Order: sequence, then C-alpha cells, then structure tokens
Amino acid sequence: MEFVVLSIGLVLIFEGLVFALAPSRLEDLLDALRLVPVEARRLIGLLALVAGVGLVVLYHGLTT
Repeated sequence: MEFVVLSIGLVLIFEGLVFALAPSRLEDLLDALRLVPVEARRLIGLLALVAGVGLVVLYHGLTT
C-alpha cells in the first residue's frame, strides 16, 4: 500500500509541475491533441499503460 501512495504522490507532483510552470503550453498541447484521431489517442494511452506496468514490474523485480 505504501508503494501505491508513493506512486500516486509522484504522479501528482509531476502533474502539478506541468500546471504550475507551463499552463499555456498545456493548452497548446491539448489543442494539438484534439487534432490526433481518437484511435491514435487510444493507442498512445494503451502504450503508456503498458510502459507504466512494465516499469512497475521491473522495479518490483529489482527490489525483491
């Protein structure tokens, strides 16, 4: 459970930095993302999911 809380905290730090340091760039990114087809966005999301799970599994394997 400690690992989950730490992971969520790190994600919130990263997201908070984006909103705090570059809010206008975030708006530009969202505008560009609207131009990407839905299926491509879905594929990007799935690839990010797989990469995240892979990193968690790798980390867990290295620490046990």
